Amino acid sequence: MNFQQATDQMNQYGRQRQPFLFILDFDLKHPFVLRPDEWADHDIAFDFSGTPAPPSPSQEPFWFKKQPMPFEQYQIGFDYVVANIRFGNSFLVNLSGQTPVETNLTLGQIYEQASARYKLLLGNQFVCFSPESFVQIQGNRLASFPMKGTIAAHLPNAEVTILADPKEAAEHATIVDLIRNDLSQLAEKVWVERYRYIDRVETSGGGLLQVSSEVAALLANNWRDQIGTILASLLPAGSISGAPKPKTIEIIRTAEGYERGYYTGVCGYFDGENLDSGVMIRFIENQNGQLVFKSGGGITARSNAQQEYQEMIDKVYLPILDVGCRTLDIGTTRSQISQNT
Repeated sequence: MNFQQATDQMNQYGRQRQPFLFILDFDLKHPFVLRPDEWADHDIAFDFSGTPAPPSPSQEPFWFKKQPMPFEQYQIGFDYVVANIRFGNSFLVNLSGQTPVETNLTLGQIYEQASARYKLLLGNQFVCFSPESFVQIQGNRLASFPMKGTIAAHLPNAEVTILADPKEAAEHATIVDLIRNDLSQLAEKVWVERYRYIDRVETSGGGLLQVSSEVAALLANNWRDQIGTILASLLPAGSISGAPKPKTIEIIRTAEGYERGYYTGVCGYFDGENLDSGVMIRFIENQNGQLVFKSGGGITARSNAQQEYQEMIDKVYLPILDVGCRTLDIGTTRSQISQNT
């Protein structure tokens, strides 16, 4: 199935009020659009309820090791991105990288034990545990939730610091403006419901604060008949690409030097009436037996390479709370073992 076929299939299911799951990769090359009776054939599990995973007191303590790329390697891509921004080719670029990780958990166990708003497991291929919504549609109201800005919760005055940071504020404003522009192509009435609110995510390595906004729009009554077309018009998600989108995606492909695959794509479920979807960040992929965690962040003209590198590393975590957990950073600027209690 190519992406046009996937779009047409979603439109058809929308007209029929047929529930379906969709999984769309970043490059829109390998989409899934599946009715409930087809899920088992593809070894797919998902949970978009955001319900915290139940505690498993009998489970063995898990360990999680991450070995980030050298800073010098990251800086090559970073410098390329910043040069393009200064040339005026982009205002904001989401730069990501791959971090090899090791754990005594399988992808299936990570899926079962993780607490996240959007959880998705595709066989032994990848697991995603994302905190970021893409779009939600209830009734005729569409809401998008761009997430930009992350800081370690243990830092002094962390919430005040990230909200007052000029670089973070500019980056967030750029993405909100991009989302507003995207939604204005679909609806006459578009507004910002909430601007720069804080969510906290608990991880095996400590808490993270994340900054999001809510941008809303009012759709026509027949939106379900065009559900695939609506989703296609919003892709790729602005928060994981940048602005302007077409040129920025070219910059991303050159700077990163690897295939994102399903990382930073979107997944969602249409129940026959309403739609809920998430951006596939916080993502572990099985690459021929080697687990790789893909993560990144937004780069602007004000970005500091060392800080952006550290943010990429900080986002490599498991959202599993376990008294016995050990998280080990190897070869980073902040090598440490953190013991959760």
